[in-house]
Parts: sequence; structure tokens; C-alpha cells
Amino acid sequence: MLTLHRAALVLPDPTAPSVADGAVLVHGELIAALGRHDELAAAHPRARLRDWGDALLTPGLRNPYGHWLLESAYHPDPREELGDAPVPGGLLGEADEARCGASARRGLQRMLGSGVTAVAGPFERAAVRTAVARSGLAALPGPAGPPGAEGPLDPLAVLPLAAAVHGRLAVGGRADFAVFAPAGAAGAGASGAGASDGARGPAPRPAGCLATVLAGRLVYRRR
Repeated sequence: MLTLHRAALVLPDPTAPSVADGAVLVHGELIAALGRHDELAAAHPRARLRDWGDALLTPGLRNPYGHWLLESAYHPDPREELGDAPVPGGLLGEADEARCGASARRGLQRMLGSGVTAVAGPFERAAVRTAVARSGLAALPGPAGPPGAEGPLDPLAVLPLAAAVHGRLAVGGRADFAVFAPAGAAGAGASGAGASDGARGPAPRPAGCLATVLAGRLVYRRR
């Protein structure tokens, strides 16, 4: 089935021209087309439509802090009533692989809620490697040097959009992308100078993640 994801502003690449009232056409795991919504809708009238309104659609994000977040920090189970924030050092010295794997699965799920579609290692624990592989997120090699840089689940908390995205949206590429609510003036700019066809300039600063699509599947949607 074809699915057409429409958004007020589509950024195939934060350094490339943006598309106002744009859309991404997904077929299975891949991007079949991208461009203006009216043109794609006319060409594919039977495609299922997901209309994200005034949102900003971009490539999914890369979290560069995967080693610390998944192998050092602990992600509490909601039944523990400890909140959703990672507990620094909560897995240090932990020998229970099942507990480490469960923590990693919760951490990965919470990353999806931030628009993350790729996470950087290295991942040394077998249970964590399994959790990453089963999550569907792209597993990336970690930086050179000792692992362990600390950082948040949401890369946009510390990085600009251009530095946080992973790859670009392209026809034939895997359909990994995120949908964000526009923030303040960026939302108003979705129909202004920064959002016309072929417009260049700094990427708008998005607000919270509305949805994450991984290999063509809607894996997160904000309630």
C-alpha cells in the first residue's frame, strides 16, 4: 500500500531546498516519491493520506550517545515509579543481562519518541546489541576514542537540526523520518520566506516530535 505523508514543510535535507506543503510517498520500506502534496496526491489518488498539518517533516535523527544511554544509564520501568528520565550510572556493574536488555528496550522506545531513527555505539553487551537490532533503528559505529559521552535521549536538546539528522530523504532510500511541531516563529514561517519551493537558509527549529516513521512504519505517534 502507498502512504502519502503530508506536512506544511518538508526538509529532505536541512542544507537543501525545502518544500512548502510537501509530501513523502512511501511504498513498503522505501520512499517512492517526494515533492509538493498536490502533485503527488493527483498522481496517486488511491494512496492513504497521513496529514500532519502545520508540521515539519525531516529525516530521522541520530543519537550519538547510545553507549552511555544504553549501557551505563538505566531506563526505569513505569511500574518502578521513577519517571522516564535515564538514571545516570544505573547499569554500571550490572551483571543481569535481562535487566540490561529490558532497560535498553525502554530507552530505545523513548528515543523513537524524540524522532530518533539511528543510534551510535559501540554496544558491548549482548543484550543491548540484541535490543538495538530488534528495534529497527540503524546501528552506527561510535566515535573514535573511549566510549561514554553523556547526552540526552533527544538529540535536539543539545544539537541543531542540521547536526542531528541522519542522512537525507531520497527516492529509493529507506523511509526513516520524523515529524515535528513547528516552534514559535518557525511555525509561522512555514508559509513564509523560509518555506517556499527551493528556499534555502537555516533549518527551522522544531518543537516536540509528533511522529516517527521507521522503514515505512509509523512506530511512534504523540497522543
